[in-house]
Amino acid sequence: MKRNIFGLIYLSVILFLFSGCAALVVGGAAVGAGTGTYFYVNGELKTDYYASFDKTWNACEKTIADMRGIEVVPVKEIAQGKITTVINGEKVKFDITYKSKNFTTVAIRVGLIGNKLSSQLLHDKIAEYLAKN
Repeated sequence: MKRNIFGLIYLSVILFLFSGCAALVVGGAAVGAGTGTYFYVNGELKTDYYASFDKTWNACEKTIADMRGIEVVPVKEIAQGKITTVINGEKVKFDITYKSKNFTTVAIRVGLIGNKLSSQLLHDKIAEYLAKN
């Protein structure tokens, strides 16, 4: 009888641990926002902005300047671009992707594994700059 209870407890603990790991591996969380929906997947916080690619790119550059980013490396192509920088000692990567004339996606990763709160702060700054224009 004790063996069956121990086995049941052991199985419950294993299932609990694996269910938490599955959530980490899949890594999906969505947060509502004024500009759309934020998706936090694999350490990147991604959202869509209702602005042109160039306006969104400029807002990202202004955000980096405002946050005193150093070692800024922009790589801008026709329909996409990446900006890597260091802000407050953390490596930050912006992925900007053209979707349509006035629709652009921005994904931000702060640090090696991602920092949702810091990425959210950067997205908020981008939204502020886009609202001013």
